[in-house]
Amino acid sequence: MRIVVLFNLRKETDVSEYERWARSVDIPTVNGLTSIAAFTVHRIGGILGSDEKPPYAYVEIIDVSDMSQFGADVATAEMKRIAAEFQAFADNPLFLTTEDL
Repeated sequence: MRIVVLFNLRKETDVSEYERWARSVDIPTVNGLTSIAAFTVHRIGGILGSDEKPPYAYVEIIDVSDMSQFGADVATAEMKRIAAEFQAFADNPLFLTTEDL
């Protein structure tokens, strides 16, 4: 399963602080979970073929290899701390689950 997270940063969030945290804490920690095949975070650069501002500034792609283990992984104290830190940076993130066609 793939989880896609679309989000903007809170107005009071320093962009460089968030991006430093994402690179040094979030990405390596989540990629270290046994249930994760891959986890990436991307800054959205624009809307293809348009000069309009994108509705979201960031997207996370989480490829989960084992949903049962994922539930156990995210229930740990370390992941609860990471999730709380993420929530302090992100403004109403939208978590989408996908299914392969």
